[in-house]
Amino acid sequence: MHRYLVIGHRTLGGAHLFDRLQELRSEDPTCRFHVVVPQYHPRELMWSDGTTQTIAQQRLDEMLAAMTEAGMEATGEVGNANPVSAISDALEREGSDAFSGIILSTLPRGISSWLSADVPRRVEKQFPLLPLTHLIADETAAG
Repeated sequence: MHRYLVIGHRTLGGAHLFDRLQELRSEDPTCRFHVVVPQYHPRELMWSDGTTQTIAQQRLDEMLAAMTEAGMEATGEVGNANPVSAISDALEREGSDAFSGIILSTLPRGISSWLSADVPRRVEKQFPLLPLTHLIADETAAG
């Protein structure tokens, strides 16, 4: 049985991600997912820790509900605002051998702060034993 660590925030629920999760499930009907939603601190708006926690929890709840409705087994958590730290926290708690791979969902270049911070390369470098699948949403997922 495979278990995948899924990382995303503003792109959760996008077809690019959901389609890939469905593909993995069709390849292995017993596969499971653990979704980590890093808190998002928007640069252009005022925010508080309570607000970012609430928004991340709402996104997580919506994603888990959609996955359950599609017959996928999934758990999840709200994580550190830094996506690399959020991955690290999950792996430290669960153990790196608990996952078959990492699925990172980002917005496109020019919109994505995660791509500006070179998160995909940093994830590959910090967690070299876990294959990384980097999925890029289209611009309409920026909502």
